[in-house]
Amino acid sequence: MTHVVVIGAYGSAGVAVADRLADEPDVRLTLVDDGDPGGGLCILRGCMPSKDVFSAAEHRYRARVDDRLAGDPPDVDLERVVARKDEHVSNFARHRRAAVHRLAERDDVEFVHETARFVDDRTVAVGDRRIEADYVVVATGSTPNVPDVPGLDDVSYATSADVLDATDLPESGIVVGFGYVGLEMAPYLAEAGGVDLTVVEHDARPLDEADDEFGDALLDVYREEFGIEVLTRADERSFAPTEAGAELTYERDGEERTVEAEEVFVFAGRRPALDGLGLENTSLEPGEGWVDATMRARDAERTFVVGDANGREPVLHVAKEQGILAADNVLRHRDGEDLREYHNLHHHVIFSGLAVYPFAHVGHSRASAEAAGVDHVAVTREAASDGVFAVKDAARGLARLVVATDGTVLGYQGLHYHADVMAKTMQVVVEREMDVREVPDRAYHPTTPEIIDGLLREAKRELDGA
Repeated sequence: MTHVVVIGAYGSAGVAVADRLADEPDVRLTLVDDGDPGGGLCILRGCMPSKDVFSAAEHRYRARVDDRLAGDPPDVDLERVVARKDEHVSNFARHRRAAVHRLAERDDVEFVHETARFVDDRTVAVGDRRIEADYVVVATGSTPNVPDVPGLDDVSYATSADVLDATDLPESGIVVGFGYVGLEMAPYLAEAGGVDLTVVEHDARPLDEADDEFGDALLDVYREEFGIEVLTRADERSFAPTEAGAELTYERDGEERTVEAEEVFVFAGRRPALDGLGLENTSLEPGEGWVDATMRARDAERTFVVGDANGREPVLHVAKEQGILAADNVLRHRDGEDLREYHNLHHHVIFSGLAVYPFAHVGHSRASAEAAGVDHVAVTREAASDGVFAVKDAARGLARLVVATDGTVLGYQGLHYHADVMAKTMQVVVEREMDVREVPDRAYHPTTPEIIDGLLREAKRELDGA
């Protein structure tokens, strides 16, 4: 009997591992999670609660900018927003916990609601027990990252988790971190609470993974639609408390300057949640490359790390896929077979602009295709050129298709209304290595996927004229 311990069994990656192994003959499972109430990051502090609260601000924004609607826009009732979010989260989490507990009703599956800590590479202390495992799967997720900026610990700051629970927001704020978390959180603060925001952006524009035009377009949206001041090419130097809240000293264009606000918002991404796991008692050394593409830890051949905990790619569906692969690789290792690697097509959706102007990226950008030396054509279409966006009163943004000179669709980027719902379609097109000349361009009119049809037609013309 092969004994597998899964640490972080309530999360999406941990559940995927457990589901895969629960019915496997000759496998004994111990599922461990100390979550209270428990349910996993996506349900409790990630995708689900954030979209819940963002939707209220989205509705206000749409009413505010539509000049066909008379009267002042409504206020966002933060107490009702948080109460509804909490109700939904409670229901989702209860469903997740029930699924895990049902697994534990099976023979050779046990759930333990305790904290787990490594004693050595294959021994895990769970409560007052010590469990000798054949394999350990770590699926502990991630936690908000707080950067090491002098003085930050001396001022009051809020993370994304705090914002999701906030029923009162300050008049002004400084945002540290303008990656996917900051891009989603900042317009919510501005729209739902009327927070006067100053954002520190280290580069010339946000959206590091995108071609420059997309970052520039998003900057325009945030400045013009939400009144957010974005300080580009700026670096935090130090924080200091003030009577009003906090003062940030930052450097921009070689000059030190200051900005003051009531609150500091730290949206500097997330880091693997590994604290307290006792990794110092093992061969494991977290860091760059510490988990390979098989999901196995580099320094401990019987330890697998999946989802956000491995730091490879913090995306929910990737975590699930990694969990399934890790479970299969446990069995392969046990049976002396070669392990399989996980290599997914890069795909990412950021619910920027309150999900009115989301960013979707699948496969190659023009810049990444050029860097890889791939012969290609790139075609771009502005949302304003498609009448459907105008009639839906959301005419900002653009989309780009990258196609190899042999016709293979290599990538798609979209920053426009409903770009998020097009990501799956384009993922299938790119993963299947479809020829652009064989992709139908007949969306039903008037629908926003017409922007893809326009890109397909333009790419075909480019190839025919090459």
